[in-house]
Amino acid sequence: MTDFSPESLSAIGPKEFTQLVKSTPDSKIAEVMSSEKRTKILDEVFNRMPTLFRPDRAGDTSTVIHWILTGGPEGSADTYETVIENKTCTVTNSPARDPKLAMTMDAVTFLKVIGGTGNPVMLFMTGKIKTKGDVTLATSIPKLFDIPKG
Repeated sequence: MTDFSPESLSAIGPKEFTQLVKSTPDSKIAEVMSSEKRTKILDEVFNRMPTLFRPDRAGDTSTVIHWILTGGPEGSADTYETVIENKTCTVTNSPARDPKLAMTMDAVTFLKVIGGTGNPVMLFMTGKIKTKGDVTLATSIPKLFDIPKG
């Protein structure tokens, strides 16, 4: 498999991403995600989110989700905003709207969830994902996106 880096992520698809996350030790992912490479990796992942969105499953969903990712350089956190409305999905790293749901987790947990290798319910139950707002919305997120299964 390839190295866990921004360059490798930009060259692979969702299924390969799942395999990369699955085959990379958590300690290595945590190391990379606490370095200066973090922003490029998160931007790459979030920029793909609209392409994996399933408007046919969205119905009349209209919501704002904040993803608060901890474990950055010097203990920093990053917040990304996903807006789903009118059967579209947009993402920004400059949140501007009040979220219906905010989820806080470390970057390793986030990558496992979006890579399909982590069980979001189990991660929530064990406290690795913390939510504020509409918890029911959190359970419906996976159906709105084509998330490969690990």
